[in-house]
Amino acid sequence: MTTQSFPHLTLAFGLLGNVVSFMVFLSPLPTFYKVYKKKSTEGYQIVPYVVGLFSAMLWIYYALLKVDAMLLITINSVGCFIQTFYICVFLFYAPKKARIESLKLVGLMIVVGFGLIVGLTQFLTHGASRVTIVGWICLIFALCVFVAPLGVVRQVIKTRSVEYMPILLSLALTLNAVTWFFYGLLLHDFNIAIPNVLGFIFGLLQMILYFVYKNKKPVCNEKVASEVEIKNNIATKEEKTAENKDKDEEIIDVVKLSALMCSIPAVTKFNENNNSSVDDHLVLDRPHVPNHTIEVAA
Repeated sequence: MTTQSFPHLTLAFGLLGNVVSFMVFLSPLPTFYKVYKKKSTEGYQIVPYVVGLFSAMLWIYYALLKVDAMLLITINSVGCFIQTFYICVFLFYAPKKARIESLKLVGLMIVVGFGLIVGLTQFLTHGASRVTIVGWICLIFALCVFVAPLGVVRQVIKTRSVEYMPILLSLALTLNAVTWFFYGLLLHDFNIAIPNVLGFIFGLLQMILYFVYKNKKPVCNEKVASEVEIKNNIATKEEKTAENKDKDEEIIDVVKLSALMCSIPAVTKFNENNNSSVDDHLVLDRPHVPNHTIEVAA
């Protein structure tokens, strides 16, 4: 596994792989710049970056167990730093619910998952068997790195929108897969070569979907627009109902006030002259009209 055919060519592909991988790590920068401008993570997912960090840490561990894999250590060390930066930015701008779920994922994969792999392989395996087991683990999770961006493929097909599909990341992963495939092939390390075959296929699929749905009218926008229109209509009806209610209350208040004003006499007294015959009459005495009374029936 450590025998090199064409060592100079292997070194060239390794250096080229470092350069392209560095581009891969930088490709999400436009996405996070958009997150920074909008102060929200919106529909973006943290999964590709957590899986990327986990895979980079595994490759460093694998390279430390090998003899001639210094180029893996250099690029994946840079990858760990950049992926950690992305995760921190995501957690800072994510909503509370998404932040909690993201922290759970980070704890599960980085702390628990990586810790268990290192602990178990150190105590239960030795020598070449340890390298082989860690190599297979790296192979599996390298596939996860290429598959992780496919999480948005379902969303792209469903909504016919590529707004949240990082095309630059897909393109960079495809180029990266080709470079590291030849590096692993020349190094006779199939743990490096095999996952990059599928990486090329998955990356190509993502780019095809991007160009297919690039100019499609998003379904989600139409749905959101209809929902907004319905909400606006409901709000308008509620406002009209409230206005009518206010008017009715004003009319009722005016009627009550008028009735109250009409029910207040200037002077009230019982008719003393007819007290025995008219028991239920009120006499309103108007001072400016002498000897004139108005009888109002109760």
